[in-house]
Amino acid sequence: MIPFDLVSLDLLVDIADAGTLTAGAVQGNMTPSAASQRIARLERSVGQPLFERLPRGIRLTEAGLVLATRARVIRRELKAAVGDLQALEALERGSVRLGSFPTASASFLSDALKDAHRTWPGIDITVRSALRPELLDMLDAGEIEMAILWDYDWTEETATSLTLAPLTVDETVLLVPAESALQDGVTVRSLGDEHWVTRNGGHPAAEILARSCAAAGIVPRIAYAAYDYQEVQAMVAARMGIAMVPRLAIATHRPDVRIVAFGPAENIPARRIHLAWPARRTPTPSMRALADVVTRAARLH
Repeated sequence: MIPFDLVSLDLLVDIADAGTLTAGAVQGNMTPSAASQRIARLERSVGQPLFERLPRGIRLTEAGLVLATRARVIRRELKAAVGDLQALEALERGSVRLGSFPTASASFLSDALKDAHRTWPGIDITVRSALRPELLDMLDAGEIEMAILWDYDWTEETATSLTLAPLTVDETVLLVPAESALQDGVTVRSLGDEHWVTRNGGHPAAEILARSCAAAGIVPRIAYAAYDYQEVQAMVAARMGIAMVPRLAIATHRPDVRIVAFGPAENIPARRIHLAWPARRTPTPSMRALADVVTRAARLH
């Protein structure tokens, strides 16, 4: 394969367009001597002369015409590539594939996406909602480029192959019927006689309840195990019990339930929420822009 270099091909087009080596060298911002040396090396690489030297100027040989025609195409494509790269940097175009989990999507991510679509309408954003293990698998497989992830102190360590940017800490609160006598500053020990609504299937909310009650020396009486937080709200409203929930999970809640804060000394586990992407990957301009609006929205909630 002939080793071409872009500067020499660009110079070939300049000389062909200008009609003389000297004028072509000026267009290429080099001296006539440097231009002559480059063309000589190019001809040696090709193994054929590229110009006929005339008394007044030059004329392309057949080989020169073939190469100059192709070089013009390359020049146009490179200019188009520069334009595309500038558009990406200016956020006029681009794409991001993001992963999220339901409570993040229904709270701060919604605000972030509205901001992103309003500010950068040319960026194509797709979001896939999934559970934490699935999000980690999708990141590893390259199916998504970034993901909003949560963890607790006891959660298995996130793969060191990920870069994690903190977004927020989602505190755990108590959800009670609207008419309940319970007030802010409540202790877990004082709730020993209560019935509880929790999440089923090994959900982290069930783990929080179990750990918090164990630390307070009480055994929770589970009255209902729900599949989602809407169901949790409905069962609390129906007075089936009270519930420990992440605050983001009830950012919008029913009028017949209300939020009660635990006392500051209770040390109820809270989930940390991060934005993650593969450590091997340098974020694109579109990824950086989306990360900024997601971070801003998360800190406002």
